[in-house]
Amino acid sequence: MANCYRDTCPTIKSILVLDSEGKRIAVKYYSDDWPTNNAKSAFEKSVFTKTQKTNARSEAEIAMFDNNIVVYKFIQDLHFFVTGGDDENEIILATVLQGFVDAVSLFLRNNVDKMEALENLDLILLCLDEIVDGGMVLETDGSIIAGKVSTHSMDDASPLAEQTISQALATAREHLTRSLLR
Repeated sequence: MANCYRDTCPTIKSILVLDSEGKRIAVKYYSDDWPTNNAKSAFEKSVFTKTQKTNARSEAEIAMFDNNIVVYKFIQDLHFFVTGGDDENEIILATVLQGFVDAVSLFLRNNVDKMEALENLDLILLCLDEIVDGGMVLETDGSIIAGKVSTHSMDDASPLAEQTISQALATAREHLTRSLLR
């Protein structure tokens, strides 16, 4: 997607994570379709109300809503939504959703629920930043997204014994690069 022009690239309007009551956990808007916080809250409530009775647990579901395509999936007490324009490709939106869900699942060690999500909100928000920038899709592979976020969030001062293997390898690679550049 590196040679994509903005008008031909798939664009995401919003990514939402809501709890089982429709309350906001983590949201990111990339479009001016909802200019105020009240408009955003109303959109979130409407999307939640329209989708809450569906069974989007095993596979992602797709719905049209206010000239938008909304792809969504529920895991335990969390509801994940990706919104695109009505002319957007549903498969791309579903791929973005799956990449986000996969990355979040990796960080929460497959314990995807509201409490874990709130405790790791910083990582979830970093995942959003790695997936989409200004509405343009950057990455859809959950493990790559999680890897990029873990290298950003890693504390270089923490001892190697307290780091995961991937964090330790990233730290070692960084130290090797620094020593070669001296």
